[in-house]
Amino acid sequence: MRNVHAFAQAGETELHIGYTPIFRTQILSPALRAFQQAMPKVHVKLHDWTSEKIVTSLRDGRLQLAFIGRPAKRGAYHDLRYEGLLRGRVHLAVPPTHPLAQRRSVSLDDAAREPFVGLTHEDFPDYSAYLAAVFAPVKNKPRVIEEHDSMLGVLSAIEAGTGVSLAVASIGYSFGNRVKLVRLTPEPTPIFFGMATRKGRVTPATEKFWQCAKEAAASIGASSKK
Repeated sequence: MRNVHAFAQAGETELHIGYTPIFRTQILSPALRAFQQAMPKVHVKLHDWTSEKIVTSLRDGRLQLAFIGRPAKRGAYHDLRYEGLLRGRVHLAVPPTHPLAQRRSVSLDDAAREPFVGLTHEDFPDYSAYLAAVFAPVKNKPRVIEEHDSMLGVLSAIEAGTGVSLAVASIGYSFGNRVKLVRLTPEPTPIFFGMATRKGRVTPATEKFWQCAKEAAASIGASSKK
């Protein structure tokens, strides 16, 4: 494994960025285009990893920048520079042929009666806590019958009819008509996403991509300091 110093030396020719799928079209693509125009000699390598691996890789130097969700526990990123970019509204994702797909909204109680597809606890430790918090007000609790190590895997399982899940609107829309997003009542607390890097001095390439991402977020009116 290359160490932090080795990556720092290569910072001006190579930039490693981790991300979760929600950022691909909304932030990552426009930021990458702007960055490549500004610094064409720097090669960007993108890594679609789990949130746990992304944070670990930021700390050990395998990544210089990452786009990740805000942690549930305050202070979890105390050693990282973090800035919020997006607020994601949470819906119920169901197969397009599912009876709930015909409704304008679904109560939490009705949603909890459906078999759920979720994210693996070891890769996404905040997921289970968030799911429990969403359904805390109702008697019925969701039963997770299958877990995946990526949200794309979860949505693919929903498309196949395995079950339903919670999904941020923007990532669900990327599946087009393959899944249906239905509004939940009451609406769950939004999920916040942002970007992170190591605290302290960073390479000009890292700083430039940071600024490009902020501009991309601002251009869609989604910039958030929360």
